[in-house]
Amino acid sequence: MIRSMTAYASAENATPLGLLSCELRSVNHRYLELSPRLPEELRALESQMRERVAARLTRGKVDLGMRLRSNGAATTGLQLNDVLLGQLAQAAAQLAPRFPGLTTDFVGLLGVDGVMVKPEVDQSELHAAALVLLDQALEDMVATRLREGERLAGFITERLDGIAAIVVQVRGWLPEIRAALRQKLETKLADFRQGTDATRLEQELVLQLSRIDVDEELDRLSAHLSEARRILKLSDANGRRLDFLMQEFNREANTLGSKSVDQRTTQAAVELKVLIEQMREQVQNIE
Repeated sequence: MIRSMTAYASAENATPLGLLSCELRSVNHRYLELSPRLPEELRALESQMRERVAARLTRGKVDLGMRLRSNGAATTGLQLNDVLLGQLAQAAAQLAPRFPGLTTDFVGLLGVDGVMVKPEVDQSELHAAALVLLDQALEDMVATRLREGERLAGFITERLDGIAAIVVQVRGWLPEIRAALRQKLETKLADFRQGTDATRLEQELVLQLSRIDVDEELDRLSAHLSEARRILKLSDANGRRLDFLMQEFNREANTLGSKSVDQRTTQAAVELKVLIEQMREQVQNIE
């Protein structure tokens, strides 16, 4: 089952410090690239979070954001730093004679680093909750990638069926195309038959026919079709396999077009390239 690299997931849980939320966004990328945005309380978890993401995802540019929103309960125990306040008061008293209009703004005073003292919080409990939350978001993201992968698989399967139909169609045309080409070549060589070795003419005819023979290209296209269908059923990440296979599909379509001596096969080669390009665009999103 293939997985898309484009997905979004979120989760949130209540913690002693407030509501903790996690968001994951991913888009296609050649490798796995994680960009975390964490609050100060969770910076120490970045390494563990990277490991957990890498254990579930193999490719994609992933943005990981965590946000801690206080519910008010964590601030009720805030205390004032009496020692620092005393020092600030002493400094204000010393400066008052020099600055008679000096006033103290209460809100500004509380903003001074160290004036407000936060009570000790059990960081291990918060960290454990954050990792559980990340696992929940990752589970949601993997499920989303799988659902989107099913849609991509259906799209690609339709194009594979279209290619298979073209291969069958071209095979059906080949006897008629070869007969027409043989007749055309024989007509052109008719004026040179007298005095010319018949065996040599036959060899030349065979050579011309071999140059436009596309049986090998059609066989390879059929083999690529089988391989693509097999890859779509694999459980591991297979975007790179499919991407490489698209190059092989395109190579055979180009060769088919270059060997074409009939308008029908020329058009078939064009239709093949359209289908292959449509698949290639979608394959870029597969993990």
